[in-house]
Amino acid sequence: MHHHRLLTLGVLTLTLAACNPFHHARASTVSPDANLNTRWHAALVSPATLTGAVQMNGTAMMQPGTNGDGTALSLSLANATPGGLHLWQVHHGQCGADDGVFGPAGAYTPIRIGDNGRGAASATVPMITPTTGNYFVLVSASAANAQMVVACGNLAPPTT
Repeated sequence: MHHHRLLTLGVLTLTLAACNPFHHARASTVSPDANLNTRWHAALVSPATLTGAVQMNGTAMMQPGTNGDGTALSLSLANATPGGLHLWQVHHGQCGADDGVFGPAGAYTPIRIGDNGRGAASATVPMITPTTGNYFVLVSASAANAQMVVACGNLAPPTT
């Protein structure tokens, strides 16, 4: 009987130690992200007119460049034809309503698609990152067929 009380007391002590309501874990340190409220995001999809032929998808982002140098742009594509090489650019306007390239056209290097159907590219344009307006990302079939849009996505402005 005495051993039973000691065992119960031991289990109770361990339980209270594990569930101590007065013990507080240290708060995590969070590093602020200076670009969090300055990023533009887009979801890219192939136009409906290409259903059954091309069904690319992906994401794009526009944000201030490192050290305040211009605007950094990035793009990732999936479900593309392996080995493909696609032109891409950020434009003023929205998909279907093009108002011209954002920055110099030569700043955008083509995106090369890997064997897994995925590819990524980035560019920096010597322009201040906008805080308002309409912008979109345009992906073309190839340099030889730059007029054929194979993916497009409207950039959503940063939230404040």
